[in-house]
Amino acid sequence: MSKEEKYQLLVRQIKALVEGEEDEIARMANIAAMVHSEMGFWWTGFYRVQGEELVLGPFQGPVACSRIPFGRGVCGTAWKEEKTIIVPDVDQFPGHIACSSESRSEIVVPVRRPFEPVIAVLDIDSRELNTFDETDRVYLEQIVSLLF
Repeated sequence: MSKEEKYQLLVRQIKALVEGEEDEIARMANIAAMVHSEMGFWWTGFYRVQGEELVLGPFQGPVACSRIPFGRGVCGTAWKEEKTIIVPDVDQFPGHIACSSESRSEIVVPVRRPFEPVIAVLDIDSRELNTFDETDRVYLEQIVSLLF
């Protein structure tokens, strides 16, 4: 199965899973678990906006940084710029926050309702370089839209 086919199936499964669930944290937890298990990423989780920092939310994978300031690292930058950021090699990203030395590439997708500010980010790390591409961006943006 191609990456695109995996994502297409995953989008349908997540849509069915979160349908009818009103609690945002519960939806984030199940989305993180499904993306992580189906795609086999190293770390998959959400950071939620609280004031001027991102606070660790539901995730799958090893222990993570608890708080990330606005505009810092890949997560804080994606929040500040309000756009998805793909990092082929985290060692080349200025100001990268290394929660794990095993993380080699990363994608961060801002989460927001239409026409509202960012309320969270979906952060996904891989132990391999160049894991993420435009296919990941397109489908992960669809997936985070299922939170609402």
